[in-house]
Amino acid sequence: MMMYLPANLKKYRIAKDLTQEEVAEFLGITAQSVSKWERGESYPDIAFLPALANIFETSVDLLIGMDAIRAEETRYNIHKTAVEYQKNGEYDKAEKTYREALLIYPNMPGMILGLAATLALKGDTAEAIELIERGLPLSANEKQKATLRAALCFLYLKAGREDKAGRLASELPHTRESREVILPLVQQGLSSSRIDEHIRTILLGE
Repeated sequence: MMMYLPANLKKYRIAKDLTQEEVAEFLGITAQSVSKWERGESYPDIAFLPALANIFETSVDLLIGMDAIRAEETRYNIHKTAVEYQKNGEYDKAEKTYREALLIYPNMPGMILGLAATLALKGDTAEAIELIERGLPLSANEKQKATLRAALCFLYLKAGREDKAGRLASELPHTRESREVILPLVQQGLSSSRIDEHIRTILLGE
């Protein structure tokens, strides 16, 4: 719960142009204690939080990062809702969920790739490819990236870009969505329905 507090204490203190010594003086503690809080080596007693919020003219909620925590929960719930729709075959609803989310989080790789996965399942190949190519370099989620790179091989195949499909498949790592599994499939000239099956298996784990 306190993961955002050290950075926020430092941020608000600097914004108010206060030194660690001045904050310590307000609270009747040592500057070393404030320094430890800002480094995340220890945390202030909960009784200090209202006083700190008062010094920095902010709220306890903002100080402990409830805004960030709520945003994370919101994003998690968006994905959860959209994935449920995907699993039930309600791709239009999943697409609407992600498109609305992207109005709030336009550069969030998870949302871009979530929409891409939905469009891949829907059969909107061109936009799915475009979104995956845009989202992959931004994402730090290795599991999601591996899944979408594997799906991208089949999307390239579906779009008639066999060379790109083969090249990408040969670069896949040794994981569940591995080159040992995907490269032979990409090279054997699958029918459109078989390609769709593989995309579905990769994205939904079916």
